[in-house]
Amino acid sequence: MTFKDLEIVAPIQKALDSKGYTHPTPIQQQAIPLLLEGQDLLGCAQTGTGKTAAFAIPIIQKLFNSSNTKKRPKRIKALVVTPTRELAIQIEENFEEYSKHTHLKNTVIFGGVKQGTQVNRLKQGVDILIATPGRLLDLINQNIISLRYIEYFVLDEADQMLDMGFIHDIKRIIKLLPEKRQSLFFSATMPQNIKELSETILNNHQTITIQPKQATAEKVGQSVYFVKKSDKINLLIELLQKEPKATTIVFSRTKHGADKVVKKLMKANIKAAAIHGNKSQNARQRALGAFKKGELNVLIATDIAARGIDVSDLAFVINFDLPNIPETYVHRIGRTGRAKASGEAISFCDMEERAYLRDIEKLINQKVPVISDHSFVDDSKETNEKKKPSKQKQQFRRKGNVNKGKPKRSSNGPRG
Repeated sequence: MTFKDLEIVAPIQKALDSKGYTHPTPIQQQAIPLLLEGQDLLGCAQTGTGKTAAFAIPIIQKLFNSSNTKKRPKRIKALVVTPTRELAIQIEENFEEYSKHTHLKNTVIFGGVKQGTQVNRLKQGVDILIATPGRLLDLINQNIISLRYIEYFVLDEADQMLDMGFIHDIKRIIKLLPEKRQSLFFSATMPQNIKELSETILNNHQTITIQPKQATAEKVGQSVYFVKKSDKINLLIELLQKEPKATTIVFSRTKHGADKVVKKLMKANIKAAAIHGNKSQNARQRALGAFKKGELNVLIATDIAARGIDVSDLAFVINFDLPNIPETYVHRIGRTGRAKASGEAISFCDMEERAYLRDIEKLINQKVPVISDHSFVDDSKETNEKKKPSKQKQQFRRKGNVNKGKPKRSSNGPRG
């Protein structure tokens, strides 16, 4: 199936052609026809499967088809609510790309920066608004934004939204929406509390679940290094020095930990930057921009800040700290191995994290291969009991021709 088979209107098709996209991903293939028919949708799919395009393309098409060519003040008719600033910016960029040959206007609002520029953009008139909950409610309370004309509502990354404590904000937003609307609800996981929330938003909805053969991205090579906590930074430096040009995201469990890792890497002459909630929005965007452009190869991130990072041909994801929630592991390693690309996910595991590793392996229903022949191996008793030493050689290497020149265009659907 191609996008042309989905009867995409010419302006959007032109935008997709210019990006080299011809074939929709599974969630795009299933979701776009349903959304064009006006169905409410509950979508469950892991990171990197193309969720954003799955809802952006039909929303743009329906607004384009129904818009009046006469010049009238623009009203916000589509609202996308998402948990983090980075993800909101990423979604807005995707809407901008797919709608660039239409007359539709979109903008993004988020906290952490002064509201003046955002307010001025809203006053110029927009059709599509992408927002984080706090700034959205703030501008509603100031009577700068009205939701009375909303026709399409998207709640994206719902599981992360609840994890971050936005449930009350989301309920307040829902009460302000018109009853007659098309609603879309997307989440990477679907625990009971997410299902209950979806029932308050959706009406006679269709459900799409994109279930890979494994709980993790299939094209991601996984490995674990048993290492003492005090040796993690030395192991990280050793691995990064082996592949100095490889694009790498390193996950830290805490903001302080992320900053500490950056300082240690800089002392070892490894250029790196951290993104987390304590960083200013400008600092986060500078770091992410440099990373996407290839000016910076190593990014240290916390889980919340990493939502919305979409980098072509990301070579490595390194779990400096293993997450205590198994699903978070799936989200993290989903940063690499997107579309037709392949990648490597490497995890450091100290004695206190052994239980986390077992929970992860139970969730993904597979054993993560152990790399035992490295300079900082932790040969403690539990390691020998739980894991037989692997004969596998160190596999910190790039798959294919990663990060050399400009990334090749994929014929697959948009990953956004």
